[in-house]
Amino acid sequence: MRNVTEMAKLYPEPCFSTAATAFAAVAPAIDPETSLAADAWTPRWYVASTRSRHEHIVVEQLLARSIECYLPLYESVRQWHDRTKKVQLPAFPGYLFVRTPFAERLNVLSVRGVTRLVTFGCKPASLPDDEVDRLRAALAIRRAEPHPYLATGTRVRIMSGPLRGLSGVVQRGQGLRIVISVDCLCRSIAVELQESDLQPE
Repeated sequence: MRNVTEMAKLYPEPCFSTAATAFAAVAPAIDPETSLAADAWTPRWYVASTRSRHEHIVVEQLLARSIECYLPLYESVRQWHDRTKKVQLPAFPGYLFVRTPFAERLNVLSVRGVTRLVTFGCKPASLPDDEVDRLRAALAIRRAEPHPYLATGTRVRIMSGPLRGLSGVVQRGQGLRIVISVDCLCRSIAVELQESDLQPE
């Protein structure tokens, strides 16, 4: 995937509260500040960090507030002493994606279970819409599982199918998989693909 940020870190909300105050103080009739104020009301995808095992609880609360969100899940087979069961687990434990205007981020941060937003410097790290759409498509149509984060390696681009245009790192093992990394999280997932779908970058 394209780099969203490099060396992204987690910072608490006070780090960028000053920026929110500046946006709120902008008068609509002033230019170019007007464009900055308008941009603050443009919905974008951000990454919210949650308390351990609170991802589903946070999603329920976000939806109750009509806040668009996406929790990437993958299917895993769990074995108990008396049975085997397929369960849906977070692909990035402790994180989920929310789509909200920067000016309304406090609606997200006030949700029980949300600890902070992933930021770069003093601003939340946003992801392009198509990046989230492709991640959603990858998990919806292909078998996937968490993978150790890969920052470098042999990169390929998917040339056909619903994941067309997405880039990742090839890994061979049992079949062919492409490792898709979310750089602002330093997290990756491995998705099964056909070799004919790929082309070296």
